[in-house]
Amino acid sequence: MKCFSLDVEASKIPVLTGISRNTVNRTLPAIRKRISEFCELVSPFAQGEVEIDESYFGARRVRGVRGRGAGGKTVVFGLIKRKGKVYTQVVKNCSVKELVPIIRKRVGIDSVIFTDGANHINGIVNYWRITKTRLAKFRGIHKPNFYLHLKESVLRFNHRHEVLYRILLKTFRDELLKLS
Repeated sequence: MKCFSLDVEASKIPVLTGISRNTVNRTLPAIRKRISEFCELVSPFAQGEVEIDESYFGARRVRGVRGRGAGGKTVVFGLIKRKGKVYTQVVKNCSVKELVPIIRKRVGIDSVIFTDGANHINGIVNYWRITKTRLAKFRGIHKPNFYLHLKESVLRFNHRHEVLYRILLKTFRDELLKLS
């Protein structure tokens, strides 16, 4: 847990701890699964100034096709309260039908929403940059695992000024108490 909280690469954890690589490979996805559950339970309800945007995750370039039209990309919608916490959700597309229910559920009625159409949205763009840089170190993530890595990035971003190890311990302790 300590190595995970310090963002140590999976290949280095067995060397540092003496735990087998197979055990590490089973444990890290389990940690990420619990993190994703935790993120959904405590997902923020944004009040005040909120930035919204979408981002596309996947291969940098599919032959001949770039940007939004590139096939195989995963579309992620995100919102962030200015100087606050972020919420992300994988969506099929960026249609009004898909995004409005998320906004209604996650943003206060009296909030001011900023989009890339008219205003600066440096907060959410900064989150996308941090997340894409972080995920690039994995040199590709299998689609079924992408959601878990995305939620891990949300947790790391939302608690960037706190000791992540303590948050993880509390999260897992609470889960163990529920089971007993």
